[in-house]
Amino acid sequence: MKKTILICSLFLMIAGAATTGFAQTKPQEFTGAKATLKNYKALYILNSGDEKKITGTLRNMKNALEDPRLKGKLDLELIVFGDGVAVYDKNGTFEKTLKDLQARGVLLAQCENTIKERHIEKSSLFDFISYVPSGNGEIIIREYQGWAVVHP
Repeated sequence: MKKTILICSLFLMIAGAATTGFAQTKPQEFTGAKATLKNYKALYILNSGDEKKITGTLRNMKNALEDPRLKGKLDLELIVFGDGVAVYDKNGTFEKTLKDLQARGVLLAQCENTIKERHIEKSSLFDFISYVPSGNGEIIIREYQGWAVVHP
């Protein structure tokens, strides 16, 4: 009986010490993921003509470019299709923001299927954008090339 009490007492002391030890350990501060690769690539998708959605997507891209972990390591592309074509409309308000992004190396691409299906003249869109046969094809190809796909 004394032996059982002694073993139980020892067990409780060890358990108490372990609990106390864990309680005194300071949790490690989380600082986010580390950018350990030499290069990162992200494809942003825009298929909405909503001004708030467009503004948010362009802001997200700018924020990614300014992330200190990714500075000088990031390639971005904006693929636009469907209602998203509004971002490239010459009558819109996004020219300066788009040119700023492009000056920082961002690829600006428009789906040709959207242009054909909606009978949009390319002359009504900014002349500094590029065209791809299909937005969905661009997404599929980039995904398999290892690009992160972001759909804000």
